[in-house]
Amino acid sequence: MEDNYRHKGMRQRLIGELRRKGIKNEAVLRAFWEVPRHWFLDKAFADLAYEDNAFPIECDQTISQPYTVARMTELLEVEKRHKVLEIGTGSGYQAAILAALGAQVYTIERQKVLYEKTKAILARIGFSRIRCYYRDGSSGLPGSAPFDRIIVTAAAPRVPEILVNQLREGGKMVIPVGEDIQHMMRITRLADGSTKTERFGQYRFVPFVEGLGEG
Repeated sequence: MEDNYRHKGMRQRLIGELRRKGIKNEAVLRAFWEVPRHWFLDKAFADLAYEDNAFPIECDQTISQPYTVARMTELLEVEKRHKVLEIGTGSGYQAAILAALGAQVYTIERQKVLYEKTKAILARIGFSRIRCYYRDGSSGLPGSAPFDRIIVTAAAPRVPEILVNQLREGGKMVIPVGEDIQHMMRITRLADGSTKTERFGQYRFVPFVEGLGEG
């Protein structure tokens, strides 16, 4: 797929904007350079791909604002070879960023149209090692647990214990929690089985829905 000088120039400007907004993790910023965002958007949005905005994708979902992707990834503190579960594949952009960081990525999508399209895109652009699943993300992937990290890209009304229980000791989950406006939370599973909860500002996400989508 095409990634020309114009795309690279726009991507470099976006990375500069992310720096100005407070993203400090150099590995995360490097992943944003390595993963062209325009590959994950319809051609109608190609010229806007490197603006710091969310855009609509199929099934009434969105590709998140780049700053939000960067911030969640930074909070997740991903290291190479970490086993990471993503709930809500969507466009596949977040999964690709995680894979660019060297993570072993497992990602779940409840919408079949998105699952099929995104799995094909990820394979085409060199991320065929990302494990994609079409299933209800609310139950996680117990058969592949425990995970070093879990990231949830939709708004949950409360912290889902079933996902917390799939973290290994010391594992972390980043998830937006709340109804109309969400607090970004980082949940760390401690050695005694309890959890530590941190909050990092307010966001707006599509809702975390149980069950499979239609079609």
